[in-house]
Amino acid sequence: MSFVYKIFIFFLFFSFLSCAKQEEKITIVEEKSLEMQMIEAYNAGLDELDKNDAIYAARKFNEAELLYPQSVWAPRAALMAAYAYFSQLYYSDAIIELEKFLDKYKNHPRRDYAFYLLALSHYNQIVDETRDLNEILKAKEYFNYIIKNYPNTEFAIDSEFKLELIQEILASKEMYLARYYVDREKWIPAINRFKTVINDYETSIYVEEALHRLVELHYKLGLIDESKKYAALLGYNYQSSDWYEESYKILNKNYVKISKKQNKENEESILQKFKDLLK
Repeated sequence: MSFVYKIFIFFLFFSFLSCAKQEEKITIVEEKSLEMQMIEAYNAGLDELDKNDAIYAARKFNEAELLYPQSVWAPRAALMAAYAYFSQLYYSDAIIELEKFLDKYKNHPRRDYAFYLLALSHYNQIVDETRDLNEILKAKEYFNYIIKNYPNTEFAIDSEFKLELIQEILASKEMYLARYYVDREKWIPAINRFKTVINDYETSIYVEEALHRLVELHYKLGLIDESKKYAALLGYNYQSSDWYEESYKILNKNYVKISKKQNKENEESILQKFKDLLK
């Protein structure tokens, strides 16, 4: 091998080594630049969130997640995108982001918060008892999940409170449907709805009225023993309520007459006492 050829090989090897080092250096620079871009996108999302621009903020958070998906900041950015939508009442968009987060980050420590935000996103879309049954049931499902899987969190405490409100809403819906059937003189479907309130929502504020309506409807159908049964149940639990008084009037037709007679006697007794004082 000639001397010139050896020199040529040496310089060729040196050139390859320099290129490799240069390429390695460029790669490191690009990685740092990528991380910096992610941080800038995340901070831009925070700035836009402060300005109440939820849509642009969410886009910047999504961008941060995509730029550096292996970073610990990626799931945080995904969760912040959901919160950005939620904070400005874009609940449908928040639900989409949260479902993606929960599907993608199976072991993230803030899944409890994600489930809570998801439950609230459904809960806050409930307008009244006549609509939104799907949102009611979804919210109920997620609040129950939180209580079961994250019992020692503040989210579980609020979930229990929200479930009580949901029970009232569901009972209200049954009452709405029962009254609908009553107005159309469909007594049996109405009775079944009122019974659902008593059996499934016994702690709701609608139980007293439901019991009274059962007294009323069974009496109307000639089922006097059934009517008395529900009247007794109403009297045992809510004897001082107005609904019990109404039920008592149904089963005691002389109620009004007796009351008027008693009032008259009481009035005459008071007047007589007053006259005696004047003697």
